[in-house]
Amino acid sequence: MHYLKKFLFSLLTLVLVFTATLPTSTFASSKHIGKEITLSKQLKAISGKTYRYFEDFTNDNTGLTYDAVRMNNDDLNEKKYTSPTNIGMYMMSTISADEMGIISRKEAVAKIEKTLDSLEDMKTWNGLFYNWYYTKDGSLMTDWGQFISTVDNGWLSAGLIVVGQAYPELNDQTSSIVDSMDYSTLYTPEVGQMRGGYDVEAGSYTAHHYGAFYTEPRVASYISIGKEDVPKEHWWKMYRTMPETWDWQAQTPEGYTETYDGVELFEGHYSYKGKKYVPSWGGSMFEALMPQLVLKEKELGKDALGLNNQRHVDIQIQYAEEQGFEAWGMSPAATPEGYSEFAATPLGMDGYKSDGTVTPHATFLALEYAPMEALKNINTLKRFDTYDKYGFLDSVNVETGEVTQAYLALDQGMIMVSIANYLKDGVIRDYFHEDKIGETPEELLIKEEFSIK
Repeated sequence: MHYLKKFLFSLLTLVLVFTATLPTSTFASSKHIGKEITLSKQLKAISGKTYRYFEDFTNDNTGLTYDAVRMNNDDLNEKKYTSPTNIGMYMMSTISADEMGIISRKEAVAKIEKTLDSLEDMKTWNGLFYNWYYTKDGSLMTDWGQFISTVDNGWLSAGLIVVGQAYPELNDQTSSIVDSMDYSTLYTPEVGQMRGGYDVEAGSYTAHHYGAFYTEPRVASYISIGKEDVPKEHWWKMYRTMPETWDWQAQTPEGYTETYDGVELFEGHYSYKGKKYVPSWGGSMFEALMPQLVLKEKELGKDALGLNNQRHVDIQIQYAEEQGFEAWGMSPAATPEGYSEFAATPLGMDGYKSDGTVTPHATFLALEYAPMEALKNINTLKRFDTYDKYGFLDSVNVETGEVTQAYLALDQGMIMVSIANYLKDGVIRDYFHEDKIGETPEELLIKEEFSIK
């Protein structure tokens, strides 16, 4: 017994000595791996619930998804109309569901075929789609006018491009629709920018152009250039910040003038507590990060868009902590009264409000830039009772605890595609960039350097 005790003591000593020689990073790495596994498991479960929205609230005959569903106790108020953005997000969500094993490839193709058949029969203007259609038959919804939205058509085009690469048997159909979408009709050559849209009923364009670069319409701009509907100079004609002399903006920008493809561009930036960034219009997460669902901004725009995306995520988290919010992620979302815009206000040229309203889709958009912070935030949001049958409800005010009992197709789609990109190494972006339209303008992402390093 004496010798056994001596042996065990010696063995324990060896273990302790060996353990003491291991670098601290070994334990930190093991802990990180454990969190990554936990995050992956949670994301797979969340994606299954989230896609159920598209399964239950997409018309079986037309393949068109309801814009939103609101709940009042056991009653469902289903918004049975849809938009080009919703259609694009539905198709990319269905591909995401296939990639993650939620549905089979055969099911995904069958679902998307219905959608494409509807799109071919739906009324358009210069190949571009109107803002609202009824899901029951794809007919034009005229209650809210007859508007052609630049940004919404951009997201439909993006979805079609991804479908065409994910399922080559559908490529002829998707390419035909995209080729017919003539973005030159929304472009003003003298300004070098896209109009907000066109009112067909009134026969007039919007008074404004999409001048701010770092907002969600940059996807439409990228696609327009990739299709050669507009010249690549358009990319450099948008404002990184507004000119220094425009004193209505939130900050006086700092920066310098650079020349790209013969176009002079003011590479301006704002600063927040030592962090430099190019602002979006309102400071919301989806303006900043929705485009990177399809654009390889992190991979190709290392000194510009990718770096700026990281800064916006970091500041969103920092700002929420400074406000005393228990969770972060401010972006336009459904509210109990309707729909409103929310942001980390300093991130915007003309920042949206911040009142404690947080929306889950913002967390998922940030996955690839702050995965461990996202994991923590997901669990915090669950404690607010935001997680239900179809995944996360659309928003919660973390100051009052009030949860909005609604789901939006757009936000469900952003969650689905974000998860697929995170778990499957950017699969949706890869499909988009495999198409010539996605590949051709890549040099624009690569060559630019923001003034924020």
